[in-house]
Amino acid sequence: METTSQNITWDDILVRDYKSDDQAAISSLYTDGLLAGQIAPNDTGADIDNIWAAYFDCDQHRFWVAEHGSTVVGMIGVGSDDEHTAEIRRLRVDKSYHKTPVAAKLLGYAINHCKYHQFLKIRLDTRFERADAVEMFDKLGFQHTRTRAYADKETLEFYLDLYRTEDK
Repeated sequence: METTSQNITWDDILVRDYKSDDQAAISSLYTDGLLAGQIAPNDTGADIDNIWAAYFDCDQHRFWVAEHGSTVVGMIGVGSDDEHTAEIRRLRVDKSYHKTPVAAKLLGYAINHCKYHQFLKIRLDTRFERADAVEMFDKLGFQHTRTRAYADKETLEFYLDLYRTEDK
């Protein structure tokens, strides 16, 4: 689907919980988002095939999709490995929606969810160093903390300290 940023507004985007009917769309978003078509060595992608088990196993975890019209155009998940730090996972937006508010709206839902569940920090990493994405993370309060290398690919790691932010 071809679109441009000037015809998509914040209100045009619906963010909702994942439904089983979304599986084909999120699988496609996941595959399209792979860097050079390859899965990172530390990423099995198993959560994409098992959304219910990976993201609806407890109240603190969640998975959302963004829709424009009736088309799924983005996704995001929140998981955690410890009780104080949430991890934003699988932030993907259809390429034709990259310069729209889809990613920001998804991130807003995820951050509010983490605040509600009283996480102290949010971790997010990306293998893409796109200036607009890094700028968006910065505007939302994320700080770039380190860059790691996996199999000749760099991963940028960001943190958001929720205990230092005020509710907006």
